[in-house]
Amino acid sequence: MGAIEIDGAAGGGQVLRTALSLAAVTGRRVRVDDVRGARPNPGLRPQHLAAVDLVAAACEADVEGAEPDSRTVTFAPGAVRGGDLARDVGTAGSVALVFDALLPLAAALDTPLSVEATGGTDVAWSPPIEYPRRVKIPLLRGYGLDASVDCERTGFYPAGGGRATLELRPSTLAPLRLTERGSLRRVAVYSKASASLEDAEVADRQAAAAVDTLDAAGRPVEVDRVEYVASDCPGSSILLVGEYERTRVGASALGERGKPSEAVAADAASAFEALHDAGAVMDPHLADQALVALALSGGELAIPHVTGHVRTNLAAIRAFGCDATLDERPDGTARVRVEAPLTPRGGTSPRSG
Repeated sequence: MGAIEIDGAAGGGQVLRTALSLAAVTGRRVRVDDVRGARPNPGLRPQHLAAVDLVAAACEADVEGAEPDSRTVTFAPGAVRGGDLARDVGTAGSVALVFDALLPLAAALDTPLSVEATGGTDVAWSPPIEYPRRVKIPLLRGYGLDASVDCERTGFYPAGGGRATLELRPSTLAPLRLTERGSLRRVAVYSKASASLEDAEVADRQAAAAVDTLDAAGRPVEVDRVEYVASDCPGSSILLVGEYERTRVGASALGERGKPSEAVAADAASAFEALHDAGAVMDPHLADQALVALALSGGELAIPHVTGHVRTNLAAIRAFGCDATLDERPDGTARVRVEAPLTPRGGTSPRSG
């Protein structure tokens, strides 16, 4: 059987991650052309190369094009195997996005897989590492995913130097049914800053400002964690987790030099309020990423907005033979359904190293 061919020009790194995940789980060979071709800096960046290398190591794949700035990647997977892997993503490349490519492999494991990645845990153009910990994994755990993420050291931009570990255990996914969110139970606040910013009370001020804004809007809000952490450079982040009866959504913001902590909190609170007022069942990050889980589990998702990322991700999923249907609504929302999910290929004996 020939390789599945996917156009990687649009959709950024998400299309590549989707292709890697589904190739590893299903055992299908895939070729991604013009990787990130529409971006100002096309080709594989450090975090994309790290994802290719780690997924390849997890399934002993034969890979062509796994080098910096490469525009074409051919990936021929073997069986997904458990064991221990480690990779330095480089500088402040996003660890959370690397883990996104690995998470679906739980559906093909026979034994646990542990992956340690070093790089950026709280950086721009990516959800912070607390997002998979507090939003994505807890939500998918309700559908059979057995996984966890621990952050041993925080890495802010530009120095990086963070370290996190993804633990995957063999999982059988139940059909996703994320179409209604139910009532808002609470908004949990997670605020973090480097130890060098403790005297300025940056993490405390972020949390307090978020609470004030959300409380004024009538939201049930609680501060779950305020912390100051060792890091290679100054930085801060805040994550707001809306915990509903049937789903979770996340809204985050990063500190910037010269930007008041209160303004950082306001950005996150504004993003959460927009999601809440729109009746969103999931946030944009999960809307991109949940489609891979849907392809492997079947079911139905309510998408808040049909973005270009959603369309290119759907095209990649369909290229693997998944009959995903998109029902767009007049209000801009949509439903994505999968009646016959893709079949994972089973793993083999564990492997270390």
